[in-house]
Amino acid sequence: MAADLYTRYMAASDQWRAHRKGCPPCTDGRSRCADGTGLWERFCRLQDAYLTHLRTR
Repeated sequence: MAADLYTRYMAASDQWRAHRKGCPPCTDGRSRCADGTGLWERFCRLQDAYLTHLRTR
């Protein structure tokens, strides 16, 4: 499970960074477009889940 969680977390990070590079609203760091909001929220949820997993090991 941890390996799968880490893989999904890293994929979400990659997707968010790739989106941010080509999206002016998301690039400025103060606002996000609708697609960027979803990607950012997914990244945050997976990051929280992964870090929680590490703390409970």
